[in-house]
Order: sequence, then structure tokens, then C-alpha cells
Amino acid sequence: MKHGKKYQEAAKLVDRATQYDTAEAIALVKKTATAKFDETVEVHIRTGCDGRHAEQQIRGAVVLPNGTGKTVRVLVFAKGDKVNEAEAAGADHVGGEELIPKIQNEGWLDFDVVVATPDMMGVVGRLGKVLGPKGLMPNPKAGTVTMDVAKAINDIKAGKIEYRLDKANIIHVPVGKTSFEESKLQENFDALMEAIVKAKPAALKGQYLRSITLATTMGPGVKVNVAKY
Repeated sequence: MKHGKKYQEAAKLVDRATQYDTAEAIALVKKTATAKFDETVEVHIRTGCDGRHAEQQIRGAVVLPNGTGKTVRVLVFAKGDKVNEAEAAGADHVGGEELIPKIQNEGWLDFDVVVATPDMMGVVGRLGKVLGPKGLMPNPKAGTVTMDVAKAINDIKAGKIEYRLDKANIIHVPVGKTSFEESKLQENFDALMEAIVKAKPAALKGQYLRSITLATTMGPGVKVNVAKY
């Protein structure tokens, strides 16, 4: 992949062989963000897990203290009183069975997170083929299958993010925007790492965290020192 001039200039600031202290890495990532828009700061964590084994799967969610800097659109599947509760809590869309054809046939996907009450999972399950590959399927571990829809919506709107292993056993998550102050990015990063460390599977033998890289949407990766974790 050929990178542009700006990227190459930014990449010169980063020593690829160095594992930086978190504060240094965050400062570097901000310095190397050259795009004209407010780039997302992402963390990529390579783990020693083998996601093919259920007991080594990692999946969960954490509320970032300073949010993600992104407005998140929430769709809630609910019925009865829970519809009003979801609307009052600020859900962007609330519905039930009638949303199935809209999503399945019309390709409607104007939402970033899906929350469902447990009694609606039979309905939502029919959307597995559409929502599953996009990582939008509600999941009890992530707190998106719950009777407490108001709390779920408030947490998501406040900056709750989901983390899980991809096929290469890497976790990719946003921790804010390049416009954030360094201290706020640091707080978000620390909250994420605390959750990831706690999520270490008991069945895992050997090294858990292989590498941690911080990067902006368009910028080069900056390695973070894994030793302290």
C-alpha cells in the first residue's frame, strides 16, 4: 500500500522499533494526525488468545469516561412499557416485528448499536444474517440484551464501546478523537486497558497481550509498551 506524503512525513516521527510509554504514544498519535477532519484514535491489541476455543473468547463492553467523540445512534427492540422507557431514555429508533422487513428487505441500517429486551431476541434472531456480520447483534455480555433499556441507552450514549476478538485474535476499538486533550485520551485508554486485563481468559496459557498499537484513522501506528499490563 502506497502512502501519501503527509503520512510519510508523520511516519518519520515514529520509531517503529520503540515501545512508547502511554503518555508519549498519545502525544505522538496526536502529532501524526494530519487529515483535515477530526480523526478517530484507535487502539489495536494483539492477544495470545485463540478465539476458535470458546473459553479463550473475549467479549465485553466498557464505558469510556470521556466518551468516543462520536454521536451513536441506538435502535431498541422492545414492546409494552419498554417502548416508552426506551423513547424517554433517548433511543433514536424503537420498534419490534415491523422493523424486520425494513432491515432485511430495504437494507435500512441507520443505527450504530442495537439493544433488545430478552423477550424480543426471538424476533431479533431472524436478523442474524444481516446484523451478525456487521457486529450489530445484541449480546448479553455486551449489556445490549437487557430489561434495563434506559441504562443500556444511557451507557451507550455516554461512550460505551464493545470490544471483542476478530478472526486474527486482535481487538480494535476507538478511544476518542484527535481533538481530545491528551489527559482525556489517557483516561479513556486506561479504562479500556483495565477492562481488557480483567477479561483475560482463565484458560489462556502463555502471554496474553502481545502488542498494543495506537493509531489515528489515517496516521501511522505507534507501539505502546506492553510490559506494564
